[in-house]
Amino acid sequence: MKVLVVADEESRYYYECYQPGRLDGIDLIISCGDLSRSYLEFLVTLGNCPLLYVCGNHDDAFADHPPEGCICIEGRVFRYRGIRFAGLGGSYRYQPDGIYMYTERQMARRIRKLWWKIRKNKGIDVLVTHAPAFGQGDLDTLPHRGFRCFLKFMEKYRPRYMLHGHVHRNYGFKIPVTRQYLDTTIINACGAYLLDLQI
Repeated sequence: MKVLVVADEESRYYYECYQPGRLDGIDLIISCGDLSRSYLEFLVTLGNCPLLYVCGNHDDAFADHPPEGCICIEGRVFRYRGIRFAGLGGSYRYQPDGIYMYTERQMARRIRKLWWKIRKNKGIDVLVTHAPAFGQGDLDTLPHRGFRCFLKFMEKYRPRYMLHGHVHRNYGFKIPVTRQYLDTTIINACGAYLLDLQI
């Protein structure tokens, strides 16, 4: 399955400089957060395929005005063509009033609430987040700290992939696009990443 994963920065190739046919052959689009409503609606309309999304720390407006035609998978397990996706958006809490900001304890509670849904679906294939896991592509600053509970999630459920954004690759030349943690391939999808998803 050919999946376009997007996060944080609008891709000029797929938006501003878009040409007809560039989304042909894409089976699914996944947004890892912090992208405008208009951009997501553009992709889902011209892509002619489902668009799944989680919210980033700058997506407070989605609480009242979610992107039309897109499927929010926050706190859900969603199946598409037999592949099981779990969604846990948001970032580490670095200010008091962000809707999609969480302490470590709050994110761990969100994961516990997914337990029955994951069991009902007999596991999970892809974890979709906004923030990275702690020590796996995050930064030392509080706003870009990863969650330790994501490590425990991968240790327990062994998803094939974890897709995230939040840490822009232009923040530093040593920020990798992909890395491996146990059985999970972690992908920083900042901008756009084309994934050949095989489960």
